[in-house]
Amino acid sequence: MGWTYNALMRALVPLVKRHLHQRARKEPLYAHAWQERFGVYAQAPQVMDVWLHAVSLGEARAARILIERLRARMPHWRWLLTQGTATGRAELAQLVREGDVQVWQPWDTPQAVASFLDHFKPRIGLIMETEVWPNWIHEANARGLPLVMVNARLSERSLKKAQRLWFWSRPAYQGIHLALAQTQADADRLAQAGVERLKVLGNLKFDARIHTGQWQMGQDLRQRLGKPVVMLASSREGEEAQWAQAWLKARASWSPVHWLIVPRHPQRFEEVALALQAQGLTVVRRSSLPANANAWPALSTDTVLLGDSLGEMSFYYGLSDVALMGGSFEPLGGQNLIEACACGCPVLVGPHTFNFKQATELAVEAGAAMRVADVQAALLRAKALVSEPDQIERLKRHALAFTKAHQGATEATVEEILSLLKP
Repeated sequence: MGWTYNALMRALVPLVKRHLHQRARKEPLYAHAWQERFGVYAQAPQVMDVWLHAVSLGEARAARILIERLRARMPHWRWLLTQGTATGRAELAQLVREGDVQVWQPWDTPQAVASFLDHFKPRIGLIMETEVWPNWIHEANARGLPLVMVNARLSERSLKKAQRLWFWSRPAYQGIHLALAQTQADADRLAQAGVERLKVLGNLKFDARIHTGQWQMGQDLRQRLGKPVVMLASSREGEEAQWAQAWLKARASWSPVHWLIVPRHPQRFEEVALALQAQGLTVVRRSSLPANANAWPALSTDTVLLGDSLGEMSFYYGLSDVALMGGSFEPLGGQNLIEACACGCPVLVGPHTFNFKQATELAVEAGAAMRVADVQAALLRAKALVSEPDQIERLKRHALAFTKAHQGATEATVEEILSLLKP
């Protein structure tokens, strides 16, 4: 790896440490074992079977599907799990079994990466979706460690960024042993970036199992409420304010509905609650209510329910008649709509879905989702939908059929990984 890149990565270390310290003020998990990011470990040196990296929550949820299937086939494997964010760490922590190890991803300096690989000595590395770090690839190749991009995707925007940094990015992509792409379009872009061995297997997220108990609890609560429920799902910075302004102007023309807002990132729960209250809205936080929704008191349609909890999206989608998908109303690339469709929840998406382009386009083509121009248009479409229960039911059927039609990537991925580890 070039000395300029390595010098830059070393120079950034003090800034990375400062950033972690700042993030830890809101999310204390960032302060936990932070030395791991720089190659210092409390665990004794050992040999692991599989290193799996999932940078954040979405990738970790996809990883869960794969790990569970591989454990069923190879129960003796010891897993080394890494992540970059606190939400990713919390999600992966649920998958740790006896003999497994979980640490933070190494910062991309030669020293930190070499320390990581020499300390744990994995036989194969599985990189979920998009993470390509030059020193990870270089040091892995130097040790004969095959790195596989799993559920791989690369947006047009990310490809252009890689092309601007061609001197650093191309050797990294060329060093990938195999990329298992979600779509042919992803495979084509990965090939342009430099990946030489590619297969198109589909998207693991279609194989995710919804939490049926949560989903049923949401359905039961919807029946008790007796009024439509509309959700702003996985909302990102700026979108709650857009929604509040549009809703305050439009609500007089609506029949009574319940609004549910679920921010994407837990560190924003408090911020969003305060912002909504500042707009004059009454907020009821899910965290203030009993764990079992069957014990909830009656909720007024004059309040906004804030979904300030983790791991309950099946409940929220089961509760909702329609969901406005966050990340798509600001230029943030959208969010994964597959889980909503798997729960039979119709989806409205805004114009910005470049991180989930093909899944969104397929959902729209299948009648499982509808695209709108902005938040105001989303409210108009949601208003029309909740007044037509027959159309809602038709969209729900389309959403479930769309999910079922694209399942199967996990088994194909399992077979590819097992074939790489045959003696």
